[in-house]
Amino acid sequence: QEQLVESGGGLVQPGESLRLSCTVSAFILRYYTIGWFRRAPGKEREGVSCISTSGDTTRYAGSVKGRFTVSRDTAENTVNLQMNSLKPEDSGIYYCAADFWNDCSGEKGLAWNGYGSWGQGTQVTVSS
Repeated sequence: QEQLVESGGGLVQPGESLRLSCTVSAFILRYYTIGWFRRAPGKEREGVSCISTSGDTTRYAGSVKGRFTVSRDTAENTVNLQMNSLKPEDSGIYYCAADFWNDCSGEKGLAWNGYGSWGQGTQVTVSS
């Protein structure tokens, strides 16, 4: 089990922005695809975004496309999720996950069972 630590969650108003970070080891950052997931109260865990080892492949759920951007920062050993124009329905616990065999494409890219290592999550609340 690899270690992943999420940070950056908080309470914001609709329309505002947040940037989540997933801190990992340099090894994980280089060799593992990283995915972002969220779970809202009473809902299933939802795949939000993923980014491949090279950063060349990124994917987004339809509900966040155009508002969220995922990126890798090799200097900080983080994978960041920039979330703009936040909506109340974006609220939930956000998790990052990593997997060596996942390439962020096909069905596995945004599937929770395509990832073997998970962080503890960070809470995002969008409310006026």
